[in-house]
Amino acid sequence: MAGTALAAGVLTVAATLSLGLAAVGGASVTAQRVAGAADAAALAAADAASGAVPTVVEPCALAARVAEASGAQLTGCSLEGLVATVEVQAAYAGLAAVSRARAGPPEG
Repeated sequence: MAGTALAAGVLTVAATLSLGLAAVGGASVTAQRVAGAADAAALAAADAASGAVPTVVEPCALAARVAEASGAQLTGCSLEGLVATVEVQAAYAGLAAVSRARAGPPEG
């Protein structure tokens, strides 16, 4: 009987660790996806503002479309000249992963 109880305890610990690692892995993937979405949205807005990408929509509207296509939601967008700063977020397990990005021409 002692061996059965030990085996059950080991299985319980292994299952708990597996679930915890899966949750951490999922959160990490979500954070990277949101960071990529923020980068892409900022580049899209900056390109639209500079005229590098011909579009009929406003730069922040284009950034919102790009963020949505990446599985995130645009929560903030501002333009200072040709420099775009965006903030996007996505949910994972009831929590929000938030990322910010900035894009524009090189300084100087």
